Amino acid sequence: MALSDSVTTCLSPPVHYVICKLGFEKKDTYDIKNILSENGEVCWEAVTEHVCYLKSDQSVDYIKSIRSLGPICESVNLHFKSLTKEQFVIQYALWFHWTNCTELFLEVFDVLQYTQTTEVALGLMKLTSCLERALGDVYLLIGKDCPFLLRDLLASEQLAVVFGQAVMNVLRVFIGSPYGLNLRNVLWHGFASPQEIPAKYCAMLLFLTAGLGQLLQTYLLQTKCILVHRPYVILVSLEEFDVFPDLNHETLSIAEELVKLSSFVLKAMLPFWMAALTAFKQSRYADCVILLLPQLEAGLRLLFTTTNKCPNRLLTAEPSALYTTFDEMLAKHLDNEEVNQLPAVLEEPAMEFLWDFLNHQEGPRIRDRLSHGEINLEAFPREVANQIVAFAITLLCRFLDEDMFAFKEHAVIKPLMNCASCYRSRFHPISRLKKQVLECMRSVHLWPELPTVPEEHVQTIKGLEGSAEASTLILVISEIISQLQQYMPQNCCSSDDPVNSVLTERLLIALCDTRICTLYSLRPVLEILVVLRKISTQCHQVSEQVIASTELRYKQWMNKTLRSRQRHNYLRMLNSIKVLSPVLRLILVLITLELVNIHLVCKKNPFDYQQYLKFLKSVLQYTENLVTYTSPEKNKWDETMELTNKALIKIRKISDRKLMLMQLAT
Repeated sequence: MALSDSVTTCLSPPVHYVICKLGFEKKDTYDIKNILSENGEVCWEAVTEHVCYLKSDQSVDYIKSIRSLGPICESVNLHFKSLTKEQFVIQYALWFHWTNCTELFLEVFDVLQYTQTTEVALGLMKLTSCLERALGDVYLLIGKDCPFLLRDLLASEQLAVVFGQAVMNVLRVFIGSPYGLNLRNVLWHGFASPQEIPAKYCAMLLFLTAGLGQLLQTYLLQTKCILVHRPYVILVSLEEFDVFPDLNHETLSIAEELVKLSSFVLKAMLPFWMAALTAFKQSRYADCVILLLPQLEAGLRLLFTTTNKCPNRLLTAEPSALYTTFDEMLAKHLDNEEVNQLPAVLEEPAMEFLWDFLNHQEGPRIRDRLSHGEINLEAFPREVANQIVAFAITLLCRFLDEDMFAFKEHAVIKPLMNCASCYRSRFHPISRLKKQVLECMRSVHLWPELPTVPEEHVQTIKGLEGSAEASTLILVISEIISQLQQYMPQNCCSSDDPVNSVLTERLLIALCDTRICTLYSLRPVLEILVVLRKISTQCHQVSEQVIASTELRYKQWMNKTLRSRQRHNYLRMLNSIKVLSPVLRLILVLITLELVNIHLVCKKNPFDYQQYLKFLKSVLQYTENLVTYTSPEKNKWDETMELTNKALIKIRKISDRKLMLMQLAT
């Protein structure tokens, strides 16, 4: 990892030439009046005529276009530098409204006045993500599903209809094409150091965004359309992100020292790291994470290329080759099918953290959402920034020289290292199922506290059958649980009372605390997880419906507002609940025991796998029917008992045939 000192750039020679030199080759001075009318409108024809095309197929000639547009970018940059903030606001602010981020674009103007390289790069990252989001909103005026990739969005017919193909080609010279400057990608993926991004390109994108606003206004007036902005993604349940302790000033000061010493940091990128820590101190949490994520990617890419012995992949690839990004680095195999060595070096907890925060569909997917403009930067939560910075600090510590060991033992650093080494996935489907099971258990655990009518009231209703049936079903449940006891932790079961709710709760907590590998789960595992999670969801729905119905009916009973038939139905419900509670607990125990052994599903042959899947789907069907029958609209309690009887017979049959995963484990 000493390589971090010797690497001066992560841009390959051709990419470095395109970004840092090509647009400076033409020394012409360009008069701003040629592209900006007196009333402040962008003269698009004067800009688009500088885009050059290949004779062979009339596609954009990016090299010639960048060279030709270079002097225009310089002219725009000098124009902005000549304006006061007030002049800029008067002339341009209106044309940024379509982005829904006017303030952000005004801030970029401020940054351009001082040309501090790190701030220019940050401004460009924020500008491109907000521009992409706004262009997606425009796309939806005509199209239905907005493309996920900026490249596809800029190449879409829909945007060409609104802005014109020539205008879109200008944009593609700067962002969205690997053959152009590709400014968004080289920054967001951590390839460009601060000094490698010319400020004039940031100025030009600011100028073009205003010009797009002018074109859009014309289009909206002609078509009578109204631009609707998609709502931002809001990161909820922030307590789930609570991994590391809160970072204080002392920790951040030590982090600044670590940045200078750790071989995880490419020296050319050091200003980004320092700026990220400064942003955190200043409570600019979105800026902090936007600066830090590309540097985590750059540091991991250095580690990836070293451990996999492929140093050529440290640099930006040519358009025809693969960029080494998080997706490749976190994968199990390299593109040549060899095993990726990075997970072995980082170890499971760090890999799970990265998958959780970057990749898992139910996780925050921080990088995707920030880089595509899906999160409101003004309201970015400190909690999330705290986790990313703390995790980064642990990586800095892990890649220190041996004589720096004292840092890891420091009183404020050691708790971070401990948290990192104990991390377990929170957003993998396995982890989500554990969470669902425990939430459902807590719901079912409330049932004994529900208000019920005195037993003597039940006796007064003639013709109420079912107590004997309920007892029979509870006996069957006890038998099944007794069969399963050999697969349970011994301190969580009782031969005297297998259906005991307190023991069930203890059992589920113990099982859910079991560490289950989440990395690189195979397809059969994921398929089974989908079904198990659906079963758990249905069970929870049943529990919530029972709680709501019981409370309502009790109230109506006490107020004497129930008709005779409703009273009978209410008492049937109370009878059914005696069975439903242990049944739901049995199902929760069943799916949790299966979850603990989930990876064994890969050992089943295709026939047994299909039989097993069919069984789980029958349990799912049962729980779905339960949801229907226990709903306030249906209230079919006798049918609920019939269904339950059939389901229990099936579960016992499968248990007898030893088809369950827990039975494969022994």
